Amino acid sequence: MTFLNDFSSRILLLVLTSALYACNGDFRERAKGDAREFVVVMDSTEWESATADAIRETFGKWVFTLPNPEPNYDLTFMQIRSRSQLERIMGYKNIIFASSINDSNNVAAQIRAFLDEGTEQRVRDGESFAFPLIDQWYKDQYALILSSSSDSALAQKIRNTEEALLSSALEKELLRWNWFVYEKKEQTQYSDTLWNDHGFMVRFQHDYIKRIDTTNFVSYRRFLPDNDRWMWVWWKDSVNDISFLDNDWINQKRDSLNQRFIKGRTDSMFVTTEYRRPVETLSFQKGRLLSYETLGTWQMINGAMGGPFVNFTYYDPQTNRLFMVEYSQFAPSVTKKLRFVRQFRAMGRTFESDSTWVSMP
Repeated sequence: MTFLNDFSSRILLLVLTSALYACNGDFRERAKGDAREFVVVMDSTEWESATADAIRETFGKWVFTLPNPEPNYDLTFMQIRSRSQLERIMGYKNIIFASSINDSNNVAAQIRAFLDEGTEQRVRDGESFAFPLIDQWYKDQYALILSSSSDSALAQKIRNTEEALLSSALEKELLRWNWFVYEKKEQTQYSDTLWNDHGFMVRFQHDYIKRIDTTNFVSYRRFLPDNDRWMWVWWKDSVNDISFLDNDWINQKRDSLNQRFIKGRTDSMFVTTEYRRPVETLSFQKGRLLSYETLGTWQMINGAMGGPFVNFTYYDPQTNRLFMVEYSQFAPSVTKKLRFVRQFRAMGRTFESDSTWVSMP
């Protein structure tokens, strides 16, 4: 069984429980803890095991597309000493239960209790090893069961599926940030104007202010003295051939737009990519849209300023339109910036393009 099939596997009881909440409304409390922290539940004798190392190397993997590297998630290791402690653990926002299925410790026993007989056998046979539980005991919760026939086998499976494991956790985290960003108030007048006047939209947080509005470029800013953030959108019609579209073109186009529109105090001061640090671009499909996401850091030419950015490049093959959406931050007094980058990644994914839009000649 493949990893993706593992992720689609569920215990019957868990499926029925989730369906019950979906039908009747979920009135439970929200899970506690930070969105960027995982509680890793393992027996204390295994905190230095191959499995524990693999979890650290995967979920604690460092992100380098920031002014200062940060781990993907902060990890706190716990063991199960009592039923009451287990109940407290089950209230956290992000949880990993990890152990060999054959161990005799409390964590292994609890994992076996989570799994039905058929699923447990697939774990013993090496066919399945990872089972996510979404909102299982509390709202806004991501729990993950990891188990295999031995410590070394489980560690290898975790390393082999690092990208899928992180993608699954990130998907839940971005949903949380999406709720957090727009929960207070959303400025629908901005998104409605873009949709009606230009045939696309992106959602806006409650306190962004429009700054630049020209032919095919608009920008908005959310200024706070210690945490300045801004975003812009550029678009181009009648793009029938996208063979030019690659990482280099994306960064060159971004730099030219930032040089023209995102200035410092004088015209000689402008934003550009800081290529001395890592710049990473990944592609994904968003409905019919061909999508690219670029992460890295920016610097101010002729000025001592810099910070992280997230850029989205979208191509709509139905209307032959090309779009760029970019978010940036300047917050030198804010030490940890990954949570804001994750907010940008959630916000940029709210982009939509009108499939019925007809460009004016």
